[in-house]
Amino acid sequence: MEQTPDPDVIVVGVDGSVPSITALRWAQALAPLLNARLRAVTCWQFQIALGTFTPLLWDPEEEARSVCAAAVSEAFDGATPVGLEMVASQGPPAKVLVEESRTARMVVVGSRGRGGFEGLLLGAVSAAVAEHAKCPVLVVHGTDLPSAFSVAPGQLSAEGGGQTGSSHARA
Repeated sequence: MEQTPDPDVIVVGVDGSVPSITALRWAQALAPLLNARLRAVTCWQFQIALGTFTPLLWDPEEEARSVCAAAVSEAFDGATPVGLEMVASQGPPAKVLVEESRTARMVVVGSRGRGGFEGLLLGAVSAAVAEHAKCPVLVVHGTDLPSAFSVAPGQLSAEGGGQTGSSHARA
């Protein structure tokens, strides 16, 4: 799939987990510094397993959109940043995010997603994206932003090199 270059976007991997919600907040804090807007990407794929079936009424793309919208709402207390794009893409998350990285300014992912084992420092998706992305990658650990970014929504502190102003590069 050929993508149009869009160097003014920060791609955020979103799966609804706490680390992905934190990744959204980090991306919003960085957007004005990079003069970029946000693209929240949630991935979906059919799971094929022996002995199970997929209900005909299940719409995985719609479920992915719902997960993304709920995560965005939680990350920003219901006030979606202007210009934020929500995307539901079919495919394995690492592959989709690496493909997105080809045209992005940066990719931001949480250190752990919904799957895997508690206590691991890096999940399979974040490790693969960090290794194979075609742009800088921020792997977010923890649940809080640094104090320099912990100010009113849409504002960055001048403390620690931040800027005061809108967190939205475009309206």
